[in-house]
Formats: sequence, C-alpha cells, structure tokens
Amino acid sequence: MSFRREKFVPRGGPDGGDGGDGGSIILLADRSVRTLKELGRKRVFQAESGGRGEGGKKHGRRGATLVLKVPLGTEIWRGGESGSRELIAELIEDGSSSVVVRGGIGGWGNARFATSVQRAPRIAQRGQRGEEAFLVLELKLLADVGIVGLPNAGKSTLLRAISAARPKVADYPFTTLEPVLGMVERDWQTFVVADIPGLIEGAHRGAGLGLEFLRHIERTKLILYLVDGGSPDPLADLRTVEAEVREYGRGVAERPRIVAVNKIDRPEVGKRSREISEHFAQAGLDVFLVSAAGREGLDNLVRSLAAMVAVEGEGGRVPQEPSPATVQSPVGDVRVCREDGAFRVDGERAVAFAEMMPVETDEGRAELWRRLKRWGVSSALRRAGARVGDRVRLGSVELEIEG
Repeated sequence: MSFRREKFVPRGGPDGGDGGDGGSIILLADRSVRTLKELGRKRVFQAESGGRGEGGKKHGRRGATLVLKVPLGTEIWRGGESGSRELIAELIEDGSSSVVVRGGIGGWGNARFATSVQRAPRIAQRGQRGEEAFLVLELKLLADVGIVGLPNAGKSTLLRAISAARPKVADYPFTTLEPVLGMVERDWQTFVVADIPGLIEGAHRGAGLGLEFLRHIERTKLILYLVDGGSPDPLADLRTVEAEVREYGRGVAERPRIVAVNKIDRPEVGKRSREISEHFAQAGLDVFLVSAAGREGLDNLVRSLAAMVAVEGEGGRVPQEPSPATVQSPVGDVRVCREDGAFRVDGERAVAFAEMMPVETDEGRAELWRRLKRWGVSSALRRAGARVGDRVRLGSVELEIEG
C-alpha cells in the first residue's frame, strides 16, 4: 500500500505496485543425466519467491522458475497423506517436462483497487502461497534389450564385450549394484542394452536386489536371459529367473526373449555344450552358446538381437502418458455446496482472491464481496440457499455474508 507523495502534487493518489508471481518448479528430462542420485542428496527444493511491489506503481520481480533435470524414464508420483501415491507424469522423451508445483500469484497493490468512488483505497493483497508437494521419483531405464540372469552369470562381461560400456566385472555375486546401459552397434543399426543386476529366488517379493531393478525391464522391447553354463542345471536356473519375471507381472514375461548360455570357453562347460543344447531343445528352446570373456558366438547373438529389435520397432516401449493438464476455471465457474452448517465455495480464482485479501479489515471484506458479486459467486450462493448471516468458506478463509 503506497500513496504518491511529491511536492506540488496534492492528493497524488494510490501508487502501490503489484507483487511478483512466485517461481514454479519444473522437472525436465535430459539425456545427459543418468541417475537420480544428485536430486536424492537434497530433500527440499524451493523456487524463488516473487519480489515485493513498491510505490510508484513498481511491480515486483517474478520469481525465477527452478528447473530440475532428471534422466529419461523418470516417473513422478505425488505422495498422499494416507501413504497413497498418484502418478503425475512419465518423462520418456528428451526435453519433455512437467510442472510439479506452481508458484503463487503476486498480490495486487492498492492502485488496483482505486475507483471513481473509492479514490484512496488503503488495502493491498497478500501474495498467494505457492504450492507444496511431496514427490517420489522413480527411474525406469529406457533400453531395447534387458539382460537378465542369476548373479555371476556374466551379464556385465557380456555388456562389455558387445558395447563400449564398462561395468564393474568380478568373480563374485552382486558385483553390479545398479543397472548399466550400453550402446551396441551392428552395421547400420544401433540399440541400447541394459545390464540388470542379478536376480535370486524371491526377487519379485523384494529378496536380494529384486524390486529395486525388476522395474527396469518394464520398458525393454525384449529380454535376453543369460545363464551360467557352469551351473549343474542351466535350464533350472533359467526357470528360476523366468518365474521371478513372471511373478513380477506388468506383462514383462510376455516380451520376446532370447536365451544364451555363457562361459562355454571353460573346458568343463565346453565338454557339456552339446548336452546343454539338447537339454534346452527338449524343453522347446533354442539357445545361443557364447563366451562373453572369450568373445565366442557373440556375432550370431548380436545379429539376432538386432533383428528382433528391428521387428519390435517401438512396440516394446511404454507410451508416455500425458501429464494431467491444469485447467484454469473461468471467472464465473464456481461450485457451492453445504458443509457443516456453512457454504463451501470452490472456484480457483475466487478462492485465490479471497485468501489473498485482508479480510480482517472492513475495507478488505467489502472489496472481496464486490468482486464476488461481479464474478457471479454471490448469485451462486443465493441459488444454493445462502442468506445474510450464513458462514461462507473460500479455501482457508471463512466469513459471514453481510447485508
């Protein structure tokens, strides 16, 4: 609230400027970002507040929008009070974004309330409080092929052999603790392969690294099951992994698949290679016998993967669900209902305006009722049965209908 005060300018009139709008927070999918670790190091993110209005009808500066970059494949969930979650958006394409919370509207200065009747208004609005939200971000990697198998089956070694990725390789289970992506080139074709950390029995219930990484195969076009040829029963190992994928659900088990038996370069496995092939053939499965470490049989495997990826096209990728649009209600679009002996008014503009007004003052209440009448809210209240003296609630504001 401000009035123009200059020498030789009597009754300068109101000149309070409006406050600036608060900044919003946007999540932006960026191909250069690989993980959510950086965001996880900080718990609270806040956009910049709008600047204060000043005399001379100077408007406050708009608060800067806060843009947080996330990997492709990030799901944004809004947490509820009861522990429930609602999916807001799924950022799959590079450059796609979602406004997760919006900044509040800047309040009007007293210059906005000047009329031919009220020439010196002594009221000004508070700025609207910005939105707050508790969000859960989940990353589901976007890959064409997901390599799935028991721990120590050689998945990381295979990925190193067919791509430029360099995951950690060691001779003990659970060497890979997070998924790794690799780009595979075959003639003119390129496709992305993901090394999914080892699964164990009960993974679909969260055993081992289970649920942490089973979700990453949801968006793959096909699955490469890799089994250890040195196992006493490679087919049983395959059935174990298949069972976990099937129990996980979400249609993953129905994806096209290729089965490969690894480590045939080892003498004990090489001697059994024919027996292993016949064993899988009796189960109706064609397998590739490969050695990721010795790079044996990889050409045929990569050729088959490339052909299946080409056939699947975009069919294996989950389409992006459009993020829910926020529709601004028209000025006259209000809803009135009875609530605990009072009348509740729902309407975005009306509620926001009421919460920003200084209704603790007579002038502030009078201005609010003038606006509500102009916007058709008073008529809606009358049609709902409201009378003078009844209580009306607009958001966090509760006031009495005045005559």
